[in-house]
Amino acid sequence: MTQPVLEIDDIRVTFDTADGDVNAVRGVSMHVMPGETVAVVGESGSGKSQIMMAAMGLLAGNGAATGAVRYRGTDLLTLPARKLNDLRGAKITMIFQEPMTSLDPLYRIGEQLAEPLRVHGGLSVKAAMARALELLELVQIPNPEAKLRAYPHEMSGGQRQRVMIAMALANDPDLLIADEPTTALDVTIQAEILQLLADLQARLGMSILFITHDLTIVEAFADRVYVMRQGLLEEEGTAQAIFGNPQTDYTKMLLAAEPDGVKLPVAADAPVLLQGDDVRVTFGKAAGWFSKDTTLRAVDGISLSLRKGQTIGVVGESGSGKSTLGRALLQLLPAEGRVVYQGEQIGGLDRAGMRRYRDQLQMVFQDPYGSLSPRMTVGEIVAEGLSVHEPELSRAERDARVMQALDDVGLEPSFRNRFPHEFSGGQRQRVAIARAVILRPDVIVLDEPTSALDRSVQKQVIDLLRRIQVEYGLSYIFISHDLAVVRALSDYVMVMKEGVVVEEGPTAQIFGAPQMEYTRALMRAAFNLKSLLLEKAG
Repeated sequence: MTQPVLEIDDIRVTFDTADGDVNAVRGVSMHVMPGETVAVVGESGSGKSQIMMAAMGLLAGNGAATGAVRYRGTDLLTLPARKLNDLRGAKITMIFQEPMTSLDPLYRIGEQLAEPLRVHGGLSVKAAMARALELLELVQIPNPEAKLRAYPHEMSGGQRQRVMIAMALANDPDLLIADEPTTALDVTIQAEILQLLADLQARLGMSILFITHDLTIVEAFADRVYVMRQGLLEEEGTAQAIFGNPQTDYTKMLLAAEPDGVKLPVAADAPVLLQGDDVRVTFGKAAGWFSKDTTLRAVDGISLSLRKGQTIGVVGESGSGKSTLGRALLQLLPAEGRVVYQGEQIGGLDRAGMRRYRDQLQMVFQDPYGSLSPRMTVGEIVAEGLSVHEPELSRAERDARVMQALDDVGLEPSFRNRFPHEFSGGQRQRVAIARAVILRPDVIVLDEPTSALDRSVQKQVIDLLRRIQVEYGLSYIFISHDLAVVRALSDYVMVMKEGVVVEEGPTAQIFGAPQMEYTRALMRAAFNLKSLLLEKAG
């Protein structure tokens, strides 16, 4: 009988917290056979990622695992650190959910790709850099030669995720553990990446353990599926059986979950809160005596007007400039053009000049783990803005506001004593939303706020954002590659491509009768992803 590549036997993961032990995984068993693709699905906080972190020896300091995790018969949980390191990065690799926290901000992309090739593959510096270039081409990074010299912050979220995939594939692993590897990618790139993984799997005989909340991907990509809930195994079976005849109510709920509803447009005479005119952001340097022109116009002359109570959705493929536009409007990076908030020119203001506006202009970032301090508790993170902008509040008043903010985003108030690493990716994103909402701002720029969330939790967050928008009179700029979420939450949509707006208008118009072929292509890809994946899978 063929031996499993990975066999997980009665694994239990527990975290020691100020509120007592948290049992994240409670006796789960699963296995992966050679050349097989196995998906582990479940809502945020179900424990699916913690199983893999335990298997790789990457649990946080207050975490402990029992049971057995056997790689081709060798128990990884009892393996000495040196021998485990020999396997990690060579035979077993992992793509993490949040690429910005996995890439070193001080080193160029080429150097980081070359490191595992040198350590595990024994390549020279020159050979490793040549292979790094091949890997960037393999995962379809645009202008790969330039990206070798780039730093992580100079790339989009989707591009950083593709770098992580390239790094994981560098040494042709035996087992690839992919934790939400397509979270930051738009649907067209999702299909390309999944096709890439399928091609490599066929060529190398590689096994894939796929952790995801995206059930559309699972149906098209996985051979077998494990469904988890609250640290327990809820259901398992072939992908065909799980999707064709689910046995539990929980699995049926996951399959049925989909963002719905529409947002009514605001009144035409609603006051304009934030306005941008001819906003431009340029990266790189112009050509000099001894240097090439490396300039990139990430945002190229965009104008918009955000009214009170309005939600403007900004969509486009990875690298289109969506996130850069959001940061430019809030003066989080140098930009040209005119930016006005409630009649006051804020474009060009430095950090000190912007401080008086920060409580009213908030941002929720794409990568919650990278924007939450690992040294602060959730309570301290959420309360930090109050300490800066409302210092007159007593400690008791601040604590009450924190508990209310956590309750607003569907988290237990007792969670305020925990640290970010003790939460799932989706829970961390809700902490980030609570941090923004607690100040009762006028405007929140939401940069992919639901990309890390499963569909059922997405629906909860959409309902949450709708409710607090009405309750507190908020206006949103909602940046996302997930068009289903944009359609449910926005009343106006801007479609970006290569730094410019190619089409814009009311949500019903953009989704019902798009005028540009680029927009129509996005719509086809977004709402026919399953067909696209199956077509690419052959």
